[in-house]
Amino acid sequence: MSKKILKIGLYLLAGLLVVVTGVLIYVSTALPAVDPAPDLKVELTPERVARGEYLANYVMSCTDCHSPRDWSQYAAPLVPHSLGRGGEIFDQQMGLPGRYVSANLTPAHLGDWTDGEIFRAITSGVSRDGRALFPIMPYPAYGKAAEEDIHAVIAYLRTLPPIDYVPEPSRSDFPMNFIINTIPQNPQLSDPPDPADRVRYGEYLVNIAACAECHTKQEGGQITGKPYAGGTVFPLPNRSTVTSANLTPHPSGLGNWTEDQFVARFKQYRDSSYQSPAVGDGDPQTIMPWMMYSQMKEEDLRAIYAYLRTLEPVDSRIQHFQASLK
Repeated sequence: MSKKILKIGLYLLAGLLVVVTGVLIYVSTALPAVDPAPDLKVELTPERVARGEYLANYVMSCTDCHSPRDWSQYAAPLVPHSLGRGGEIFDQQMGLPGRYVSANLTPAHLGDWTDGEIFRAITSGVSRDGRALFPIMPYPAYGKAAEEDIHAVIAYLRTLPPIDYVPEPSRSDFPMNFIINTIPQNPQLSDPPDPADRVRYGEYLVNIAACAECHTKQEGGQITGKPYAGGTVFPLPNRSTVTSANLTPHPSGLGNWTEDQFVARFKQYRDSSYQSPAVGDGDPQTIMPWMMYSQMKEEDLRAIYAYLRTLEPVDSRIQHFQASLK
């Protein structure tokens, strides 16, 4: 009887292995299942390039992640003459399931990509070669943008000075190296909202700026907190950590902030007299790209504030900075 039970168990185990192997082969070869890159040619008009420059640098902050940052200065401004060259690393030390390296966005790399291939990468998370991208680049948010705004970003990227630089390839740890193929999806593009509707327009800006990506608590790449209530911990190169702030209208967040105070927080970094101070080991530092966001239009910041005031207030008390000199 025991031999029969053992035999049945071995058959069940073999069957399970066949099923698991089949699933892994399917996930590895049949996914990601998104539409082909669209047949698209974006006209490089001055207006479109200007809009793309504004979005890519100061709202969506594409160039923040796709350029090296100087972590020896507060808020880590971009290294001069490196705009869009890629090479920033987001890895296991940040709690991520792999080592993800931002790509070169200049024409030195994207020059032989079609506009449709760039469009699909931004909005669906699939690279030119069909490889799934990890959503450290928040393509689920970009996939809800207005189509014309994505066209504008593509137009701007075409005008960047080419920089010959090849970053190391990104790599996912197991099992993310399989799971990553299930994440990309076709975009659900939206109509551009009327800026006169401040709350709706603010919601649009907050989405394409991917504020929730940093300001919602995540651990191991998984969301564990309430939207916009902060709490994600970011280890920083100067042996310190910073925790993202609560953006909800609770007193522990933005509840006691006026609209003018909110705008002034951004604009203080735009002042021509502002000099980003040096940062040593254990000194307060931040991952927030203040120098870039400071260039946002005031009316856009006020729209963002108007939308954030409509969020559910969440009591989330954050200790923002902590040194770790071990």
